[in-house]
Amino acid sequence: MVVLNKIYTRTGDKGTTGLATGERVEKWNLRVEAYGAADETNSSIGVARLHSAGDPDLDAMLGRIQNDLFDLGADLATPQRDKDLGWEPLRIVEAQVTRLETEIDLVNGPIPPLNSFILPGGSALAAHLHVARTVCRRAERLIAQLAATEGEVVSEFALAYANRLSDFLFVAARRANENGASDILWVPGANR
Repeated sequence: MVVLNKIYTRTGDKGTTGLATGERVEKWNLRVEAYGAADETNSSIGVARLHSAGDPDLDAMLGRIQNDLFDLGADLATPQRDKDLGWEPLRIVEAQVTRLETEIDLVNGPIPPLNSFILPGGSALAAHLHVARTVCRRAERLIAQLAATEGEVVSEFALAYANRLSDFLFVAARRANENGASDILWVPGANR
C-alpha cells in the first residue's frame, strides 16, 4: 500500500531521484525519462477522458489503461537486478498486452480502413487521444532505448504494452471521430 503523508521530501533538491529499489539516479536518467513519459501519457489520457462521457465503454477502457500506466511506471522504476529486493516487483504481464490487443480489435472492427494518413484532430476527444498517442510513442521510444542500453533490463512485456497502447490510442481517436467519418485526411502537397 502506498502512503503519502508528506509531499515534499527535499531528497531531489540536488538533481537526483530515488528508484523503487532505493537507488539514487540523476533526474535525467534514461529510466526516469521512460517512466516519466509513461506518466505524461497517463496525464494526457486523463485530459482526453474529460471528453469521453458520451462513450462509456471507451471511457472504461481508458480508465483501465490509466491504471495499467501506473503499473508500467512501477515496472520501469524497479530495475531488474541480481539482488533480492525482499518483495516482488510489479511488472506488466502478458494478459495486459493481450487485453489491449482484444480492445484494439473491438474498437477498430466497425471503422473503415484508411486510404490516407489522417491529421490529428476532429472531435475534442479524438484530438486529445492523438496527443496521448504521440506522447505514448515517445515513451515507447525511450523504453526501447532503455532496453537496448548495456546493463539495463526492461521487463518482457513493458515495451510490448507501450507499443500496443499507441495503436489503441490511434483507433480510439478514430472511434471518437464517428468511427472515422470525421477523420481529417492528409492531402500530400496540398499547399504547394
